[in-house]
Amino acid sequence: MKITEIRIHLMGEDRLKAFASVTFDDSFVVRNMKVVEGTKGVFLCMPSRKLPDGTHKDMVHPINQEFRQYLEENVLKAYQAELAKNPTGATQNNTVLEQETGTDNTGNDAH
Repeated sequence: MKITEIRIHLMGEDRLKAFASVTFDDSFVVRNMKVVEGTKGVFLCMPSRKLPDGTHKDMVHPINQEFRQYLEENVLKAYQAELAKNPTGATQNNTVLEQETGTDNTGNDAH
């Protein structure tokens, strides 16, 4: 499964830095992922819902560590790129970053 598009919407808040929507294989999208500032830096949170007891449950999540790392690295890279364009941390509308795994936006190998 390859990431084909990442949309970043910067929030500019203390802990909630951005929302992300990720499209896989031009066929499936996951919305409302969150880029959150923690004590050890930014990290990616999966979309969740609040349960009646006040806890939160992820609605989707990676099955293995390899895919989790792939997803988080790509979303955080897109977040940093968007933040570089908008240092105040807030955008008026969503920015779309098209991704092809392993390449930069010129089509060259990014590794």
